[in-house]
Amino acid sequence: MAFKAFVTSHVYSKQDASKERDKFSVQCVEWFDKNLYVGTKHAAVHHLILEGSKSENPSPDQTKTRECRSRKLGSSNAVVQLRAVPHFNHLLVLWDRSITALNMFSLESVPTMKKIQQVSLFEVSKSEEGEVLMVTSSSRRKVIHIHLVRVDRWELVKEVALQQDPVALAVDGATLCVATCDRYLLCDMETGRSEELFPHHHNKQRIIVSSAGQGEFLMNGPESLGMFVTKAGTCQRPPLQWSLEVQAARVCFPYVLTLQPHMLFVYSILDQRHKQTVSQHGAKGLLSTPDGVIVFTETDIFILHPVPVAEQIQALVGEKRVQEALTLLEGVQRHQPLDSYKELQKAVTCLAGFAHFYQQDFSEAKDLFIKGDLDPREILLLYPDLRQCLSEDFQSQLHQHPKDQDLQLLWAEDTNTYTHYLNFLRDFLLAVRGTEQDLRCTAEVDCALLRLYTELRDTERLRELVSLPNECRLDYCVPVLEQQHRFFALGCLYQSHGKQMEALETWMKIVDGLDEDPSCSDVYGHIIVTLSELKDKGTVWKCADWTLQKNPEIAVRIFTRRLPRDLLETQDVLTFLEKYLVALILYLEFLINDLCSEEESHHNRLALAYVTQTLQKEEEEDLNPTIGKLQHLLWESEFYDISTVYEAVKSTALHSVKAILLGRLGKHSQALQVLVHQEQNLQAALVYCHRASRDQEPQFKQALMMDLLQIYLDSEELINNAVDLLNDNPQAFTAQTVIQLLPDSWSVQLLSRFLVRSVRTTVHQRRMVKLQKMLVQAELRRHKVAWQMQASKMKFSLGKEQACKVCQTVIAEPAFACNSHGDIVHISCSGMI
Repeated sequence: MAFKAFVTSHVYSKQDASKERDKFSVQCVEWFDKNLYVGTKHAAVHHLILEGSKSENPSPDQTKTRECRSRKLGSSNAVVQLRAVPHFNHLLVLWDRSITALNMFSLESVPTMKKIQQVSLFEVSKSEEGEVLMVTSSSRRKVIHIHLVRVDRWELVKEVALQQDPVALAVDGATLCVATCDRYLLCDMETGRSEELFPHHHNKQRIIVSSAGQGEFLMNGPESLGMFVTKAGTCQRPPLQWSLEVQAARVCFPYVLTLQPHMLFVYSILDQRHKQTVSQHGAKGLLSTPDGVIVFTETDIFILHPVPVAEQIQALVGEKRVQEALTLLEGVQRHQPLDSYKELQKAVTCLAGFAHFYQQDFSEAKDLFIKGDLDPREILLLYPDLRQCLSEDFQSQLHQHPKDQDLQLLWAEDTNTYTHYLNFLRDFLLAVRGTEQDLRCTAEVDCALLRLYTELRDTERLRELVSLPNECRLDYCVPVLEQQHRFFALGCLYQSHGKQMEALETWMKIVDGLDEDPSCSDVYGHIIVTLSELKDKGTVWKCADWTLQKNPEIAVRIFTRRLPRDLLETQDVLTFLEKYLVALILYLEFLINDLCSEEESHHNRLALAYVTQTLQKEEEEDLNPTIGKLQHLLWESEFYDISTVYEAVKSTALHSVKAILLGRLGKHSQALQVLVHQEQNLQAALVYCHRASRDQEPQFKQALMMDLLQIYLDSEELINNAVDLLNDNPQAFTAQTVIQLLPDSWSVQLLSRFLVRSVRTTVHQRRMVKLQKMLVQAELRRHKVAWQMQASKMKFSLGKEQACKVCQTVIAEPAFACNSHGDIVHISCSGMI
């Protein structure tokens, strides 16, 4: 679609005889609302009324002009200028070097408004106060007159002198832009000050100055440049590069229309580019109106209507002039209603995004689609293998998809490039997921992402999608995951949709080898975690047996790693785990160690389970872990039935366990007998003495050690061990008792080490007792003094020459005493020591 900024509508043509046509020759035009005023070559003013549709795309058939009135001003001389003043219903006419005021509708003269003579140019504007000002150029003097226009008169309010005659002028508020034969000037009508802008070398026909709106003027500058100058005398826009043959120029924002022989050129103010060329033979002048630009020849009048901005932008995008379209959009922002601008901005931004999309400029395309709030389904519609994600009731809102490239053909012919398009789609959908753009089509977005992740082998994101809450449709996504052998993700999808049993069954098939999915290395562990977090206890019981058959040591976590409020009934679990010894032990350990259970049945059951496991593994080399746990339980627990456990081990070879149980029954001598003679582990017997006497009085440990010594002495094979026991543990025995117990045949030399260390220990203990007694006495004395002072509640003052009342010598020490009479004395004199 070729770009057009304006469309031409022919509004009037004089069809009279040739002689009449020569008299009618158009010299100037003026416009207000539907009123068109024409000034002719032979001093006539015609009032035409435009009738017809104001559609967005007017055509000659839709625009008709009705001749209303005509007024003959004289017999000769052309009407030079027409200006309407709707505020007073005046039509100001420059004819025969004078300005006449006519009624806009009757074309009758306003009798109270006298002609202004000797005028070559004039313009009308409104001041900041809303008053209508008329600026006239004298044809005899180098001076500008400023008139205040009233309803029935005009008043000359100021004169501004110039050094040269004005050739053209334009006015904006209180600022006047004047062109002379060789330069352009800015004049302030309030102060009368003038400022030279820049010189020129144009002849009179090429000098152009017109109001550009918004406090700017447009001039034909040097070097064929269209210059924009503000009222402050500065240029805030780049100049336009136009032809040397420009005869007239008018602004119809955001464009400048320039009239050249046989052609009308349209330039953009926003980017200074040539946008359109309109053929116009014989055109004499231009007039800017709110509805467009009027172009007139001697016999015909045309209106160039602006094409709606949306159509202009769509045409630019269609020609891949994306940057121009965006520039135009930003430029017209202030001239559009906010709501329509936002909608237009979204549409244009999306169209620009499609242009970048097909050029594989994916980063820019994604940003534009997001900025334009594009419905993600419009993108999905372009991908042949993703259209099934769309719901049947979806209707595309884009009336024109710029399809430079058929993705279906690309899918078949160039898979590498098509993969880039898939990556773009994935990134775009990820960016909009969870935003307002996604709210309209959350299910379609999630289904498309699932399909993309499977095709692009993006395992991590696929797992994240299906594991978290999503809107994937199962009827579409399940077959996709099955075809791609993504069974683990399929289970996660079932789980996220509340279908726990279907999820677990899917994962169990992977573990059993019925389905293959290498994307997850520990599916069994995931099943255990899922069951441990599952609140549906019925599903847990259905799957528990399968998990325990696979690995009871791990499977027990479905019972032990649950939240406290979700724990299963303890007795049900214990009954269920009867046939899984390892799992039973781990569960009982959980009850006792983690939940601090004090139920006797739990402690009994764990001890018996340890016994059973130890007996089952007695042929294995490493029994230490289980036996160690059993011994620790028997020593530490206070809640098991000792007799019950002893009955279970008394006929076994677990002698160390029997010794502990005998000790818990108070039969320490029998326990030591078992360890020495049945277990034949003398070190274990010594350890037993230390362990059993922990937290007991020293006499208890001495009694145990004496029992062990007696057992050694009763056996001839253990005599040397008895000697070693005495020599290594002298602090545990009393020398007098040991000497009475030892055989007479033992020599002092044999026991010298024991005796020396025993005597030394005894002496040390006596000294420590004496020292402790003295420390206690000192502490008691300190407390007595404190109690006495607290009881007396008296204050004593000790002077520098204070003498003791007993020995009459000066008290030099800081410590002193007070007798019952209140006299201060030495501590030694008080009898306290």
